[in-house]
Amino acid sequence: MKSPPTPAHVQPLNRRRWLAVLGSSLAGLFSLVPSRRAEGGGRERQKEAAMPDGYDPTRHRWLMALDINRCIGCALCVAACKTENKVPPEPTYFRTWIERYIIRKPGPGSGELRGSTIVDSPNGGRDGFPPSAIPRDQILRSFFVPKLCNLCEQSPCTQACPVGATFQAPDGVVLVDPHYCIGCGFCIQSCPYGCRFLNPNTRTAEKCTLCYHRITRGLKPACVEVCPGGARIFGDAMHPLPDDPLSEFVAKNKVQTLKPYLGTGPRVLYAGMDKEVR
Repeated sequence: MKSPPTPAHVQPLNRRRWLAVLGSSLAGLFSLVPSRRAEGGGRERQKEAAMPDGYDPTRHRWLMALDINRCIGCALCVAACKTENKVPPEPTYFRTWIERYIIRKPGPGSGELRGSTIVDSPNGGRDGFPPSAIPRDQILRSFFVPKLCNLCEQSPCTQACPVGATFQAPDGVVLVDPHYCIGCGFCIQSCPYGCRFLNPNTRTAEKCTLCYHRITRGLKPACVEVCPGGARIFGDAMHPLPDDPLSEFVAKNKVQTLKPYLGTGPRVLYAGMDKEVR
């Protein structure tokens, strides 16, 4: 969220004083909150993440792959995620959502191969998508793109969290410990994929965790379970199954990640992704 514009009557000197006071206040607040970095993590964090006894996060490497050509935009995944993870019902809170991309044909004589792109996601796609205002004969291509946390190897959110509430488990899943989170929103603003939100009830940060409470017990994420088109492929890169769908998917498709130029190292893979997807 952007900060409101500074009133014209506020002078630079006053603004600097205000920032100094704010910085001192935040420093005092953060000093009162125990930090994961100081604590060390390990098995203590495993218990806090509600992992079952016997689950060893060092023996797994979870990955999600998405086949854009198979996504039909039904958003059953969005509804299942909301229910499974008790996501607030308001249409502004999602752990996963669906975007519709509409690429226009290039204008006559433009010399371009593709025209402009329109992206929409009304209520995360949960209520369906209205007919496009662009005439069908002007559309070059239209498709749906599922979005969720990208499980970055170099996650900006973990680096931005001042108290260690956001952390990366050894199995590759980026988690949020609600007992540590102070609701400052730094992780939300640092995420370049817009995958986080502040829960209005708990006042703590939330995001997709691949249904961590399910996958650590041998189940699939709720979104994967309900996808009718098989657009979501989930698996353990450290222990692939015989005829593993994830390994097969990666072997047979040209997979890409969102915004690779940022150097965050996303672990969510996409196939069939046009260059307009962002």
